[in-house]
Amino acid sequence: MDKIKHGSARYKGPSYQDLLNWETRPVPPALRATTDTYLGSEPLSTDCYLTREQHEREKENLWPCVWQSLCRETEISEPGAFFVHDIGATSVLVVRTKDNAIKAFPNACLHRGRQLKSGGDSGLGNSVDITCPFHGFRWNLEGHFEGAPCQWDFAHLDEKNFDLPALRLDTWGGWVFVNIDGKAPPLREYLGVVVDHFQRWAPEKTYKSLHIKKVIRCNWKLAHEAFIESYHTVATHPQLLPYTGDSNSQYDCFSNIVSRTITPMGVVSPHASGTTEEQSVHQWLTVYGMAAGGELSELPAGMSAREYLGEMNIQRFSEMYQQDLSPFATHSEVLDAILYSVFPNFAPWAGYRPNVTYRFLPYNDSHEMCTMEIMLMMRFPESEARPPDASVQFVPADQTLAETPGIEAGLAAVFDQDFSNLPMVHKGLHSLQSGQIELANYQEVRIRHFHQVLDKYLNAGEGEER
Repeated sequence: MDKIKHGSARYKGPSYQDLLNWETRPVPPALRATTDTYLGSEPLSTDCYLTREQHEREKENLWPCVWQSLCRETEISEPGAFFVHDIGATSVLVVRTKDNAIKAFPNACLHRGRQLKSGGDSGLGNSVDITCPFHGFRWNLEGHFEGAPCQWDFAHLDEKNFDLPALRLDTWGGWVFVNIDGKAPPLREYLGVVVDHFQRWAPEKTYKSLHIKKVIRCNWKLAHEAFIESYHTVATHPQLLPYTGDSNSQYDCFSNIVSRTITPMGVVSPHASGTTEEQSVHQWLTVYGMAAGGELSELPAGMSAREYLGEMNIQRFSEMYQQDLSPFATHSEVLDAILYSVFPNFAPWAGYRPNVTYRFLPYNDSHEMCTMEIMLMMRFPESEARPPDASVQFVPADQTLAETPGIEAGLAAVFDQDFSNLPMVHKGLHSLQSGQIELANYQEVRIRHFHQVLDKYLNAGEGEER
């Protein structure tokens, strides 16, 4: 058999772009944008997941050099509110000042280095100033030094130059971002197409209705990679096949920083070709907990499952948001999994449905454990006050989402299926005698893209540009 070559590694049935051709409303340019990216077929070394050396290189050449998402602006909306963000051995403190500005500082006292604030599992807190709990050195919320006990013993310090060093901070879409080394491009330039694409969906007009922080026994990159391809659906999520076009998915690599997967819903998977349109609808309603009325016996004449579910969601979401979406919202925007990734670890979904945003980080400076955050971003009627953002639900490594209160059963089941794989992947990598993994040319192109960009960051100190 000939090897699959550039441009040929695509499922030959209806593509996502073909499905857009069936839309009855104008399709936004963001969904029409597509790339035909081939990045080679070379295997990847397992060392990038398993070695402490790789982890230390990421601490030095990755995390300080990128824009990192930290929290929502609304989570620190009042003066004195703060958020603590830990990555590896580094901690960042973000505060809302008395004049309503947001500032970020290294979370360390300039006296003896004690961490200034701790926000617990949520990272959040509130304070009238920034006082070190060790010896009482004090700064105001703007980071200006205000004194210390026995200050007469520090005559060698120039208190005018003893302010907390400010880190580079910017906001987009309601999110707060920080760049530690100050050398990344401006945030909007870094985000690239995300800025234009998401303007239509206005993530700044959402609130966080659910926030799960799950500990997983695997390297953070393995967790991230499990959510940037739909190839695993056939084996890991068989209950989704009657209404998920897994092999019909579109994969885009827009820049070094931004990539995307769009997996169509309301279409039968090529792996479940015997499924009827009625069965497709019923399974969708079952998984989403909406099948109480029994099985759908027959679709309206001439209507596909995708049309039926799309119109149903447009009506549902219009009522939820008290905004008529019917003149402009496409079926794709209320049905499909439209998942963007901003390198290295921030992944917002797009569209008009309630959307999740993911974030992946090493756990407690470990290269063998990580946290995956699942944040459900909800719209709300503009005539109503913004609901408060949900508190973080910390889920230990040995606890499933099904065992966690307040999480919808269908959502928990899908994520628990993913989580069941990841520790076994990390463990299995140690047993690969070749020390290499293989990737699909198209369906796993985003994983290859991620590692090629990561290598550019890790090698930047050796003369290679990012």
